[in-house]
Amino acid sequence: MGEWLPLPDVARLLDVSITKVHSLIDERALAALRVGERNIRSVPAEFIQDGQVVDSLKGTIVVLSDAGYSDEDLIIWLFTQDESLRGRPIDALREGRKTEIRRRAQTLAW
Repeated sequence: MGEWLPLPDVARLLDVSITKVHSLIDERALAALRVGERNIRSVPAEFIQDGQVVDSLKGTIVVLSDAGYSDEDLIIWLFTQDESLRGRPIDALREGRKTEIRRRAQTLAW
């Protein structure tokens, strides 16, 4: 999965308050899990790009959530290698290929 960022680190990278990070999670702009020995709520580092949340992440999280995916399931899906994409869905989102990823995410609901 790669590097995980505790919520205070996410706040620092985004230059926002920790309360705003909690709001981003509540609004489904970010997904977080409890990880590590200390079971700290954290976000995958690859959700942050150039000091911002990856542009098309929120809509993709919403589509996957609507399809019944838990935060853990959707993070696994975003980080699972897909040969037909030549990478992982998160890589495609970071490259600006949101239409392709959203279309795939929408098919998961059927």
